Amino acid sequence: MIVKIVLMFTLITIWIGLLVALINLFGATKFWLGHATKRTQMKPLKRYPTVTIVVPAHNEALVIGQTVQAILDMAYPSDKLELLLYADNCTDNTAKEMLKVVSKPEYAKQTIKVIQRKGTGGKAGVLNDALKIAKGEYIAVYDADAMPEEHALYFLMRKIQEDPKNYVAAYGRNKTRNAQQNFLTRCINQEIMVTQRIRHIALWNLFGIGYIPGTNFVILTSAMKAMGGWQNGALTEDTDLSFKLMIQGKQIALAYQSEAFQQEPEHLKDYYYQRLRWAKGNYQVVFMNFKHLFDRSHWRVKLEEVYFISNFFWFNLAVILSDILFLINVGVGVLSMIVPGQGLVVPFTFGTNALLLYQVLLINWVLMILLSILQVNLSLATQFGQTNPQQLWLALAAYFTYGQIFIAVSVHAFCSLMVDRITGRKAHWVKTKRFAD
Repeated sequence: MIVKIVLMFTLITIWIGLLVALINLFGATKFWLGHATKRTQMKPLKRYPTVTIVVPAHNEALVIGQTVQAILDMAYPSDKLELLLYADNCTDNTAKEMLKVVSKPEYAKQTIKVIQRKGTGGKAGVLNDALKIAKGEYIAVYDADAMPEEHALYFLMRKIQEDPKNYVAAYGRNKTRNAQQNFLTRCINQEIMVTQRIRHIALWNLFGIGYIPGTNFVILTSAMKAMGGWQNGALTEDTDLSFKLMIQGKQIALAYQSEAFQQEPEHLKDYYYQRLRWAKGNYQVVFMNFKHLFDRSHWRVKLEEVYFISNFFWFNLAVILSDILFLINVGVGVLSMIVPGQGLVVPFTFGTNALLLYQVLLINWVLMILLSILQVNLSLATQFGQTNPQQLWLALAAYFTYGQIFIAVSVHAFCSLMVDRITGRKAHWVKTKRFAD
């Protein structure tokens, strides 16, 4: 009986996962069909609110110069900007690289501070320090490796002004600036495009749900102060902040035309530990917000909590179980051929024959692959210059290699978080390694 329950749970969950993927695909397709032919009009804003741009940087000498240059060259009135550059507990030349850029004569009249910080709390600690001295009506955050496009801030503020009472924050998209470096960065580039051009678009288009990314976003300064700032030491301070805003019934608007170019890990080890930190931080947020499934919190909080639980627990468990069932059945089948007459019977079947189960699993498997490739192709079609035959083969190869790493990362993150909770061990933040462009 237990065997049948496990089998049915796995199969039903996979079908539900496919349905969720189809809903995302529908929402994104509907959005892009309605926006693909619209021409962007660069009209002046009704008003240009003051914005404090914060850049937290810890040992970022290799990339910080280009990022600061890109921020200073954005098309937004310079007298409306305050730039706070934090060299946070740095042991390299991060501060020198910042000063090298901001000391140029053309930026002499701009409000810029380079702050060499010796504090705790990581990125969240930096942002909280900035919140105390920020003079802007809004705060914008850019990571040290995230080079904003010229009009990135303009599009963020334009989106806010569509509904300033409800849109307390706005976020844009991030693109991989070292996408062509190797197989790993090409895979990351595809993943980011699918996440931001399918999932984010679908959630915003269908449900009005958005959430703060780590970079390229703006938020009302008074709203941040009312919430008490960022959570110090949080592994994913962006996800934590998103839930806090949704709990208050506020919306985080998607400004899909706002873009920043960020550097992604170029080696598997660096990538693994970056995603491990993200997954662990997301687990923390899931646990903290689980109670809101049963209280009077806003429906968007409940929907997003269910989505996180499904992705990190339910769907992951189903995939792991399906792999285990497959391996057990194959192992028993091979053994029955090697040592016939021992009464070995394939355990996970429909009835007495495993053939039907294999057929169902094969259909599921083919559908998952097709949906994955379809999502990649739709995201590529919405990004100029990305669609080519090589991307199709890359998507197929990534499904069987890169895509499977997420399972290992999720299991590792969950186990690590449980050990932290049991032993009282503090989470260790691993910095993503940078490379010279």
